[in-house]
Amino acid sequence: MMKKILISPSSFAECSSAPMEVLERAGFEAVINPYKRRLTSQEVLALAKDCIGIIAGVEALDRDTLSRLKALKIISRVGSGMENIDLKAAHELGIIIKNTPNAPVQAVAELTVALIMNLLRNISAMDKSLHTGKWEKRMGSLLSGKTVGIIGTGKIGKRAAELLSGLGAKVIAYDIKPDASWAGKHNVELRQFDDLLTDSDIITIHASCDKTLIGKREFSTMKKGSYLINVSRGAVVDEGALFDALRDGALSGAALDVFCKEPYAGPLTQLDNVIITPHIGSYARECRIAMEMEAVNNLLGGLKESQGK
Repeated sequence: MMKKILISPSSFAECSSAPMEVLERAGFEAVINPYKRRLTSQEVLALAKDCIGIIAGVEALDRDTLSRLKALKIISRVGSGMENIDLKAAHELGIIIKNTPNAPVQAVAELTVALIMNLLRNISAMDKSLHTGKWEKRMGSLLSGKTVGIIGTGKIGKRAAELLSGLGAKVIAYDIKPDASWAGKHNVELRQFDDLLTDSDIITIHASCDKTLIGKREFSTMKKGSYLINVSRGAVVDEGALFDALRDGALSGAALDVFCKEPYAGPLTQLDNVIITPHIGSYARECRIAMEMEAVNNLLGGLKESQGK
């Protein structure tokens, strides 16, 4: 009998059938997410009840869920962040955890640059206007010469900094574990958190945490008329405080690809100075194929590891 693997990401193998073919050749039966959205815990339990592995997206895999999946041996995350997985519980239950930290780097960094350019040049706003028959020109600003503050200099934050610096921006950065060697090599100034808030024309967040980093206090500290980009985790920005800052003119604009609750349908949809995208950071064809192949190979390798123990 073929062993079962739950495939939870809703878009898995849309760009290439190769990841599924690898699983099939290895003798596994794929259980596909039928809902085409993030799975609830109950849905995970129902779909993965007989599975020895999960190729995971961003669904919650907490202690209760993991403890009830008796056959589960490995979780292979498509992506880098693992905040949705209870790592301590997985370790205690003997479940192997893998992720794909390298494949999304270029895609998310390029999206960051695209969102900044869009905001500075009012591209989405003018596109929307012209689609309604209005020929309205809005004055924009150059990225060159702007000070961009990077919060979080992991792989994605570093790559975004390098791209932005190459486009003529002055890049400053904050991280709880600053990499002085990298910063010196790429002409990036390391700053304290509050200094970065006050000195940046644009702030882009690349921190892999699930606590609020930017809220009412931080918005009041930021340079008036500045911009905020969040492509990291929804929880790092207080969405209510962001709405107030955008509505009241404290910020000129914002762009969000991640939200506290997804799919997002909150009040930010009412504002025309915010760009909102449906968590598409890794949605570049080349990136998705690389991530999915890496996730499949991680899963197969992890199962071999578990058999050797």
